[in-house]
Amino acid sequence: MLGPESCKAVYDPVCLTGKPVKILPATGLAGFDRNPIGGQREVMLSEPSAQRDSPEIPGGAIPGSPGQAAFTLRQSDASRVPVLIAVPHAGRAYPGSLIERMRNPDYAALRLEDRYVDLLGEAVASATGAALLVAHAPRAMIDLNRATEDIDWDMFAQGKPSGLGSYTPGLRARSGLGLIPRRLPGLGELWKHRLDRKDLVDRIDQIHTPYHQCLSDSLVQLRSRWGAALLIDLHSMPPLGLRDGLPPPEFVLGDRFGTTCHGALVASCFGYFAQQRRTAAHNRPYAGGYVLERHAAPTGGIHGVQLEIDRSRYLDARLAEPGGGFAAMVDILTGLVRRLASEVAELGQAEPAAWAQAAE
Repeated sequence: MLGPESCKAVYDPVCLTGKPVKILPATGLAGFDRNPIGGQREVMLSEPSAQRDSPEIPGGAIPGSPGQAAFTLRQSDASRVPVLIAVPHAGRAYPGSLIERMRNPDYAALRLEDRYVDLLGEAVASATGAALLVAHAPRAMIDLNRATEDIDWDMFAQGKPSGLGSYTPGLRARSGLGLIPRRLPGLGELWKHRLDRKDLVDRIDQIHTPYHQCLSDSLVQLRSRWGAALLIDLHSMPPLGLRDGLPPPEFVLGDRFGTTCHGALVASCFGYFAQQRRTAAHNRPYAGGYVLERHAAPTGGIHGVQLEIDRSRYLDARLAEPGGGFAAMVDILTGLVRRLASEVAELGQAEPAAWAQAAE
């Protein structure tokens, strides 16, 4: 349980209220066959926690926080399902130096975070045996769902490097949410002063580069074992408004408009949400970002989707702590992962030669 005392080491804006954060237990579900050979996909191994045999491997480092890993990977060599859940935006390890530079850290941090999506990921991974990659570095420090070129150089005291020529920031950077977030709607500028270029280099070298290398290596390992792998890039979103009189979606599934995942897996996701009587949208307003663009390669046996979850469905009314819907959301996501794991394994059995040739 996180409470006021824990804030001495890791900044958490909710700690300002002095109210403890409840960490809800994961629900135990049956596992998945460890041996995909021959197409056998028996659901057996009813373990209380399928991830207990998966080592936690820390990686990277957070500048300004000595000894603090930038991310942690949970993945065993004998992976139980061909699925990896990645959580790039739920990091809460804020160095004191970063907090001091922020104008409104208590408000901005909550707005930038995918609040407690890491807890959802941990519960689902524990129940299903999926691999799990969780970033501890906060999005305020560096956005792992952005390319290293997606920079607003006006944020830096030294300005744009001379070698960039007529470089123009991308749309995300111009909107304030590039590699280093600059501003938020309704809040404005996030930083008291311009940043130093060395800060950028350190964050890329110690957080961004090793995170994406770890993600790439882990997906390749899963594909090698199963013939195919699925990346679920897990995020949360603020509640969306009504559209054409229809209720807002609770989930938005992104596959970059059909380019990052086999269509059968996408269709299965929407079929599952319909069975659960949950509303879901496709690619709008979130189609997937740099993570999918870089790592998903369906013709190479690595499929990827970005899944956005309405925060009000698992957090409290303040969108700050786990709420009454947290356990139900874990159950829904667990069922989705188990369903997709079986189908990805079938894809790996059916087309292992195809992706091998495509990769050559």
